[in-house]
Amino acid sequence: MRHASLDDFLRAPRARTVHGPVALIFAEDPVEIDSTVRHHAAIGFAAILLFAPPAFDLPSPLEENVHRIDHDTTTPGSVEHAVATVSDALPGLWMYYCYNAEYLFHPFAETRSVGEMLAFHAEERRDAMLTYVIDLYAGDLAAAPDAVSLEDAYLDRSGYYALARPDPATPGHPAERQLDFFGGLRWRFEEHIPRRKRKIDRIGLFRTRRGLRLGSDHTFNEPEYNTYSCPWHHNLTAAICSFRTAKALRLNPGSRAAAHRFTWHNSVPFEWRSQQLMDLGLMEPGQWF
Repeated sequence: MRHASLDDFLRAPRARTVHGPVALIFAEDPVEIDSTVRHHAAIGFAAILLFAPPAFDLPSPLEENVHRIDHDTTTPGSVEHAVATVSDALPGLWMYYCYNAEYLFHPFAETRSVGEMLAFHAEERRDAMLTYVIDLYAGDLAAAPDAVSLEDAYLDRSGYYALARPDPATPGHPAERQLDFFGGLRWRFEEHIPRRKRKIDRIGLFRTRRGLRLGSDHTFNEPEYNTYSCPWHHNLTAAICSFRTAKALRLNPGSRAAAHRFTWHNSVPFEWRSQQLMDLGLMEPGQWF
């Protein structure tokens, strides 16, 4: 299911039969595209749209099970444009977006699908879900020079914090139920990360609607979408476990010399299970038992 462009996909008859939840995966390089697609298929996404440059070669079975859309993922604004276009064209669906070498985990993911979780979340009158982007990195950078290793992955067990998010509508006051979250490699190597890219919060799961627009800071033009919970109680949150920052620090000539080691005294092996992330306080089950 190969499509020459996003417009070509949306004109295809299959696009009208897509039902949610839908995963949009943006491949910035060829690293771990296969495992990224397979992970999100396994946790229950009904459809997967893979955006990748035409030059990327993918295994044939992989292309048979996803909508492969030729797309220049490195152009500034290309991800935001794709998300907005799909949201306008397919309103009312639960949608998720991530990059290659990123893996979504939600509470009790081993026994409950992402669709079941989103059905519960919708019953709580929520149309979006806060996700924390948790940095993963290889323990042995000599064995994995690009810092990507599924078998030797680590994450930070502490060092995460939140700050009040200013309300643009009311200068000098914080936005209601919105926070900016920091931590992981973006905090430990912050001198190599532009200030606007240091946050680790992302509204990774949301219900599409016409006119919804994603900003470069991973927030939406609808303020309620950017909240971490409803006014009455805590809601579910999820985690996107990501090698993306580690890759960038290792591949960028300006940071490579400093990024000679990522493990430190607060590193722990990543166990690839949701309970570990809940135990570390990196996602919230809310009222979902």
